[in-house]
Formats: sequence, structure tokens, C-alpha cells
Amino acid sequence: MKFIIENKVFETLNELSVAVVVAKNIDNTKKIDDISSMLEENILNAEKDFDNIKVKESEYIKCYRDAFQKLNINPNKFMCSIEALLTRISKKKGMPNINAIVDLVNAVSIKYKLPMGAHDLDSMKEDFYIRYSKKGDIFIPFGETESEEVDENELVYVSSNDVRTRRWIWRQSEHGKIVETSSNIIFPIDSFLGVNDDRAINARDELSSLLSKFFNCTIEVGMINAENNYIEF
Repeated sequence: MKFIIENKVFETLNELSVAVVVAKNIDNTKKIDDISSMLEENILNAEKDFDNIKVKESEYIKCYRDAFQKLNINPNKFMCSIEALLTRISKKKGMPNINAIVDLVNAVSIKYKLPMGAHDLDSMKEDFYIRYSKKGDIFIPFGETESEEVDENELVYVSSNDVRTRRWIWRQSEHGKIVETSSNIIFPIDSFLGVNDDRAINARDELSSLLSKFFNCTIEVGMINAENNYIEF
């Protein structure tokens, strides 16, 4: 299988760079106290980081808001995932424990202040893409069962015609979400060359190390951008 960024995407987001972790043979059925503690600690640290600072005005978020505007997505109406996460935390609303993998991704995402996805590979029949949506693409909103059609020319994460994340990094689908039975997972970390790709690499490497430590799983890592727009795994 491949993970590919469609070349057309770089015409608008020419510095887009996605760090990638692919982990296989995960046992996600157990609660791991060390991960819960890590998540709690990183939440408390982020609360302090954004004390009296608006998340949307921070240096960590500006590049994503600028990218949304380039994509004709209103960042005030459709808040990118990391801005939404950090805004919730800055209001001291915390984060619920979901399962070990989701809690781990949230912990690392909060620490590095980067948008990080997690998608179940076993639910994909074809290659995984970041591309512009086309006629026939569908999306199942998180927490729902009915699919909806996606407007054409919207930047999405998608496999076949099954959209996994709408408006690039806004909202993830119900289909392919990480549950206790998920065992083969791809984790994309979206960043920009020369802006925060160094933090994305650090986040990727820490995530892969923690996955190995806690889950003893098989791991591959990579980075895709305009010069090398896909990885195969």
C-alpha cells in the first residue's frame, strides 16, 4: 500500500510536509497507565503555555490558519484539529481517555502542538491519499452512521472514494477511527518545510519510540513532501 500526496496539492501548499508512522500488530485492548499519565501531564503543560494567550494567534497555529485560507476554508468556521484541541485545553476542559492509542496520539500532538491523525489501515481497500475531492466521494461524520456527499475540490484524506478527513485536517470520519480492535494504523503528522517540519520529525520519532515501548509493534517511518510525494509500506 502507498500513502500519496497528489501533486496538484503542492500548487497551493508547496511547503506541505507530512511525517508518517505506520505501526502494525498493535494490541490496543488494554489501558496503559503510563500513557494516561503522559496525556494528563501534557494537558497541564499546554494549559500553562496558553495561559492568557489566544490559541488562534499563537505561532504554532498561524501556518495552519494561513493554509486554510489558501484552500478557501474559513479557519474560524472550520478550526483545524490541533487548534480545536489546544483551544479546548486552554479553556481547561481537558481531554477524555478514549483508548491507549488515541490517548498516546493526543499526548504527543499536544506536546508538539501539531495536528496528528490516526487511521485504521485494515478499513482501507486502496492507497491512502491527500488529494482534492471529486464526484462520488463520501464521508461518514464522526459519531454518525449515515454518509454524506463531499463537495468537489475540497482537500481531503481519502482511500478510494471514502473520505477519512474533511477539509484537510478539520474533522475525521467515523469510518476508520481507532478503536480497541484496531491493530494496523497509519499516523500522519502535517507540517510545513522551514516552519515546523523539524518538530514533526521529532514528534514522529517520539511516537514511533513510544509505540515500540508500549505495544511492541512493527514500525515504519517516513516523510513525504513535494520532492518525494509518497511512501510505500
